[in-house]
Amino acid sequence: MADTRVLQQRNLQGGMKAVSGSGERGEPKIGVDEFMSVAERFGLSDEALREIRAILEREPLGEGPFLANYYSGLAESKVEAFERTARELFGVPYAVGCSSGTGALHAAFVAAGVGPGTEVICPAIGFLATAAAVVLAKGVPVFCDVDRSLGIDPTRIEALITERTVAIAPTHVMGSVCDMDAVTAVAKKHDLAVVEDAAQSCGARFKGRYVGTIGDLGAFSISAYKILGGGEGGLLLVSDKRLWERASNVVETGGLWRPERFAAPRYDGELFVGANYRMSELEAAVDVVQLAKMDAVADRFRAVKRSILARLKTYREIEPQLLNDPDGEVGYLLRFFPASFELGGAIVARLRDRGVEADTRGPDAGPDWHLYSYMYPVILKTASTGVDCPFACPVYTDRGGAVDYGRGDCPVADDLFDRMITVKLNQWYTPAECEAVAAAVNEALDAHCTADAAATPWVS
Repeated sequence: MADTRVLQQRNLQGGMKAVSGSGERGEPKIGVDEFMSVAERFGLSDEALREIRAILEREPLGEGPFLANYYSGLAESKVEAFERTARELFGVPYAVGCSSGTGALHAAFVAAGVGPGTEVICPAIGFLATAAAVVLAKGVPVFCDVDRSLGIDPTRIEALITERTVAIAPTHVMGSVCDMDAVTAVAKKHDLAVVEDAAQSCGARFKGRYVGTIGDLGAFSISAYKILGGGEGGLLLVSDKRLWERASNVVETGGLWRPERFAAPRYDGELFVGANYRMSELEAAVDVVQLAKMDAVADRFRAVKRSILARLKTYREIEPQLLNDPDGEVGYLLRFFPASFELGGAIVARLRDRGVEADTRGPDAGPDWHLYSYMYPVILKTASTGVDCPFACPVYTDRGGAVDYGRGDCPVADDLFDRMITVKLNQWYTPAECEAVAAAVNEALDAHCTADAAATPWVS
């Protein structure tokens, strides 16, 4: 990839100078004011900002930086460094920095062959972006119910497979991991691609392997909303060269990633129209640092959760979330299911009284796009124009395709999502704080439940 960048820079160097700076006259296009605008996001004091500005104004900035991936002027751009770090960290041959996790998912589905007339099996709990990216690729999402792990239930997948199915998209939900052995076994049996949505569980492992590297493609959200990331960013991991090339076509506007970016196709099917999901240099500058911290962050969360779980008693009225790999999940949330909504409300109230950050949705909760039955942009099948595609596309309907969505399609997901109790954990908890959280949970459950050593264990 480095040689590709050098060639591209030589080919277009003169043209890029015209837009990246002002030559020998005037001020750089990107200069002191732009740097200060970024510095302000750190919440520094006015005095500190004045000192930073004074330093910058003494420095010769030349034409200023070029804050896109290509033509950065660096030996290795920040995006290249981000992708290299991802390859080395995850142990994969190909990594693509993207503008968002949704962009990574869209590219992954197109690479996997999703298009008109096809279906993808998606979990009933995850986030809208997974199913939405299927629709963006002109495929049709088919929702599969979950099990007590809140991940896709592998025993329910086969019943949903049709001649139109091309992929399964397991989502590793909120720090946990799916049963990937079972998912990949079904996929292999039916010759289906596996697109892992690891957006919510970056750094998690299943039986020693990082999630996102087990399937054919793995998509991540490296963003401010996740445990890693500073703004809006994404990452796609791929092990197969042809899949990487197809995904890059989507991310790179149909072929700009190639050694000769404007050349004719090198083989049949190489080029097709794509989007532009490239990661920017500003985003990569933050996220390459964030990504290097992944293992340390995940290890701290794991240690905190395991410390708390080891101290919890078991109760007849409580079912803990099933952990498919207790030593591999990230573990930034503790989740369990009370026997009733009323019991859940009472437990949460008691936990909050004791300073524990806990929540439950209950029977009257509003919409949430983490649950399939509220993913309105998908389940209402409304199009941006009057043409109902992909759902009413002849390529789909002529193959027998027809889908309707509604609450009750995935009853386990409907029940568990509204009934679960969530306790938020902090990677920086000290041993004493872990002990205090565990004591508060035990005290709340003691007050409303029946302790029973034979009840469902927290770790199977």
